[in-house]
Amino acid sequence: MSLFWYALWFVVAVGLLVTVHEFGHFYVARRLGFRVLRFSVGFGKPLIKWTSGKDRIEYVVAAIPLGGYVKLLDEREGPVEEAELPRSFTRRPHWQRIAVLLAGPTFNILFAVLLLWGMFWVNGVNEVRPVVGDVTSGSAAAAAGLKSGDEIRAINGASVSGMRDVVFDLLDAMSARGEADLTVRGGDGATRSARLVVSDAETRRRLTEPSELLLGLGFEFWPPVPAVIGKVEAGGPAARAGLAAGDRVLAIDGAAVANFHDLIALVNARPGQRIRVDYSRAGVAASTELQVASDEVRGRRIGRIHVEPPPLPKTYPESLRTHLALSAGAALVRATDEAWSMTVLQGRLFWRMVLGRVSLKNLSGPLSIAEYAGDSAEAGVAPFLGFLVLISLSLGFLNLLPIPILDGGQIAFQLVEWLKGSPLSERTQVFGQQVGIALLIVLMGVALYNDIARQFG
Repeated sequence: MSLFWYALWFVVAVGLLVTVHEFGHFYVARRLGFRVLRFSVGFGKPLIKWTSGKDRIEYVVAAIPLGGYVKLLDEREGPVEEAELPRSFTRRPHWQRIAVLLAGPTFNILFAVLLLWGMFWVNGVNEVRPVVGDVTSGSAAAAAGLKSGDEIRAINGASVSGMRDVVFDLLDAMSARGEADLTVRGGDGATRSARLVVSDAETRRRLTEPSELLLGLGFEFWPPVPAVIGKVEAGGPAARAGLAAGDRVLAIDGAAVANFHDLIALVNARPGQRIRVDYSRAGVAASTELQVASDEVRGRRIGRIHVEPPPLPKTYPESLRTHLALSAGAALVRATDEAWSMTVLQGRLFWRMVLGRVSLKNLSGPLSIAEYAGDSAEAGVAPFLGFLVLISLSLGFLNLLPIPILDGGQIAFQLVEWLKGSPLSERTQVFGQQVGIALLIVLMGVALYNDIARQFG
């Protein structure tokens, strides 16, 4: 997809969610009697501007679609007419100021609930059963006794209904103590327990990196990836030995290969060694010998033969799909519960990120968000709405953080003033703003670094 496509849907998504956020501030401020001077979507040079209403409120659409603001009458920013002083921000009761500040994040969360409600009501809840596909030998999943064909039914006592539940619950468990008690149903229908344990703190932190959780635990969801070569790198060890796309690897040095994960594990353990590969091509058995490459990955040497797995099917079979139709009331309950669960999980993971237990690589900047927006829009209406739900919840949560330049920091200032009985000094407020700006610059710097690192692999 083109850069224009990504930029277009990034602007659509951010513009919509910023408008929702600022409308929350605007609506509650008007209802409580504050004087609103300006409602701006975007920063910088105004592209569209008009005034309306008896208060002559200025509405602005500006050139930089990365935020917005609602400007309220405030005597700290200049002289205010005597008749208008009761409507100034600093003259309103503290609870009303807090309500206005809280309204922006609240509207983002309510918007996410509204989207989820509509999606659940119209389409119901569609899940893919969390059936285990490949299990890597020697991994934490193998040590726990997970087998291909097992269906995960519960994690740490909480039932799961689909793959996404499993990923979120395992991420939560691994970033906490590194332990997860699973209830699984085997292919024979019998239910048993399995315990996933990752004791090393650095390994647990690595599991929280994007796309590393299941790979690090050593299992994938169904269907299993067959030990069939999908692509062979020209000039690589496999190509030099005569292996080709479509060959099914049967054994390596006499060790049977059941799936592509077995192939990876056996090759990884033999950096720089010469190995015998038994394979089948068009039903005819053959064998060859090759020299495994020794590649450095994360400070250690692993073996590679420079091949890729076959492409997976784009859709799951009907036997793995579940559908639950919901009434309007049930859909609203489900949407509220879903939004709450995701927001709570965000809070836990963010705090663990501060503690160093969750990788900073999870912070995404504008490049990644634009890519997600474009990809989800390309996939269809439902994926794009799901993307909006996640970003809206994230925007609501992040703005509640007690960082002075954000809504949460301003709420903290108002609470302190309320308890103190007098305004904070200008020096204290300026210092808080400087700290908040510094923290945001650091967070944005890390997110942008992650964006660039992802673009370059």
